[in-house]
Amino acid sequence: MKKLVPFFLCLVIAFGFSACDKKPSDTINIDEADLYGKWQEGSVYERYYDTFIERVLPNGDTVKVNGTTWDAGDDITEEEAQLFIWSLTGNTLRHEHVGTFVTVPKLYSISALSSQSMTYKDEYGVTHHFSKVE
Repeated sequence: MKKLVPFFLCLVIAFGFSACDKKPSDTINIDEADLYGKWQEGSVYERYYDTFIERVLPNGDTVKVNGTTWDAGDDITEEEAQLFIWSLTGNTLRHEHVGTFVTVPKLYSISALSSQSMTYKDEYGVTHHFSKVE
C-alpha cells in the first residue's frame, strides 16, 4: 500500500496539470484601418485619425496628434476634446494624452475590433465596448 501512495500522488498531479487551460494567445488579428473613425460608448467618444492633425493647446503651443476623446455627458464637445497620440502594436493600443505641461500614457488591450465595433480592456481591468458612429 505504501508503494501505491506515490503512484496515486503522481497520477493526481499529472491530471491536475492536464486539466489546466492553456492561456489564450494575447494577440488577435487587427486591421489598423478598422480603428480609424469616431467611436462611442455611452456619452464617451473617441476619434482615431489616420494622419496627424495640428491643434493648439490652451497655452498657445501647437501639437500634432492623431486622436481625440471627450465626454458629452460632461458637456464637452469634440472641439474641446482631450488630445492624444495613439499607436497600435499587436493588440496593445497606447494613448499618450497631451496636456499643456504633461503627457499621460494609457494602455489598452484590444480583444475585438471590426469596422463597426471595438472592445478593449484598460489598465484597471475594465472592459469597454465601443460602436463606430462615423
